[in-house]
Amino acid sequence: MDLLTIVFGLLFAIILFHGIQTARLRGKNLPPGPGPLPVIGNLHLLGPHPHKSLARLANMHGPLMLLRLGSKNTVVVSSADVAKQVLQKHDLAFSSRTVPDALHAHDHFKYSVVWMPVSSRWRSLRKAMTSNIFSASRLDANQHLRTRKVEDLIAYCQTADVVDVGRAAFRTTLNALTNTIFSIDLADPISDSAGEFKEIVSGIMEEAGKPNPVDFFPFLAIFDPLGIRRRLSVYFGKVIDIFSSLIDERLEKRKEETNDVMDTLLGMPQEIDRTHVKHLCLDLFAAGTDTTSSTVEWAMAEALKNPETMKRAKTELEEVIGKGKMVREGHMSRLPYLQCLVKETLRLHPPVPFLIPRKVEEDVEVLGHTVPKGSQVFVNMWAIGRDPNVWEKPSDFNPRRFLNSEVDVRGKDFELIPFGAGRRICPGLTLAMRMVPVMLGSLLNSFDWKVEGGKLEMDHKFGITLAKAQPLRAVPTPL
Repeated sequence: MDLLTIVFGLLFAIILFHGIQTARLRGKNLPPGPGPLPVIGNLHLLGPHPHKSLARLANMHGPLMLLRLGSKNTVVVSSADVAKQVLQKHDLAFSSRTVPDALHAHDHFKYSVVWMPVSSRWRSLRKAMTSNIFSASRLDANQHLRTRKVEDLIAYCQTADVVDVGRAAFRTTLNALTNTIFSIDLADPISDSAGEFKEIVSGIMEEAGKPNPVDFFPFLAIFDPLGIRRRLSVYFGKVIDIFSSLIDERLEKRKEETNDVMDTLLGMPQEIDRTHVKHLCLDLFAAGTDTTSSTVEWAMAEALKNPETMKRAKTELEEVIGKGKMVREGHMSRLPYLQCLVKETLRLHPPVPFLIPRKVEEDVEVLGHTVPKGSQVFVNMWAIGRDPNVWEKPSDFNPRRFLNSEVDVRGKDFELIPFGAGRRICPGLTLAMRMVPVMLGSLLNSFDWKVEGGKLEMDHKFGITLAKAQPLRAVPTPL
């Protein structure tokens, strides 16, 4: 069989499948959306920044929009009201996941608490995370570990001529997590081992977030045409090897009293075995380090871009805790403007521009429209954070909009849900909302800052996380 015959056979199969799907949907009151082209559907409308392209399309077709991306029906949510319907009213119906082909690397989707379906094992893993890592009591007990890591961050900045803010925040977050889970520092500033780990994690987020032909035409999985799954397999393998060796070391020293998270996880029932623990660590370190450090970097960039914001934040810090002192978690209730600065950063630069995609297993009616069975569902947080019907001058960075406002990020106010909502809400939000303001406030209160070279770039690159295209490099002057 020659190549031409194979190509025509595949095209015929796609057209036939499309025809069957179209017939099945006929007569249903589907959400509005742009008309699809044969075979590719609406793929040509995505562009290099899908979050922006889909926001523009939502302006034309509405906040609940149906597209055809290759062979997949895709519903896009672009307003707080529709997000509330999907993530609260119909939370159970929308609780499944669309698993990108790339996440089949090392069978990660089978063990990941992020990607596996809601099940008894998923509940056990979520409970293990919320009880042993992210509960208020556990976070309070480990506060001294995070304080020590932020002290290390400030000490590093005091000796540095120029600071790569994202990388420094990444190292701090990484060591805070590894001390909580393994009772060790995984990175040190001298060897810059955190830099290598950051490159791996950034690679994971970029590859996993890339538009992949396999996700639109699943029959291409055997070819992996862009090599995304292959590259992600390499990244996953490196991280899993690191955690596997750390677990081996711990198992050899089980008689030692460390009383950290790893001891607890390894002592759990057989439903959560060593493989689950390794992939749980991959989830924690890939998602937790990159999103937290990216938020600190964006917040610093916005403070440098907006001198009035910088001035007001530094004034509040000086009045409340004294100039040059490190911020502690206990100071947060007395630093409302700093908290507003973090919220405004999360609004304008959500760490995950599309919340992790959902999927419906059966037809679901939302606001009078039928979301058809098998559809993947994108919640466009980037668009919701810029909705002019909700936010005054939505493109402006203005932390004051949150002063005297009850809007919070904990999944109840759907105009600001950077961590998601419902049963799939990110369990790490409690840690992130402790780490980010403490790191940011300590950096602002310990130094005066200026951008290296004087030119501040604010472009971003698309992936699962919305990272700065050019790292923020800033010059610190100790106060």
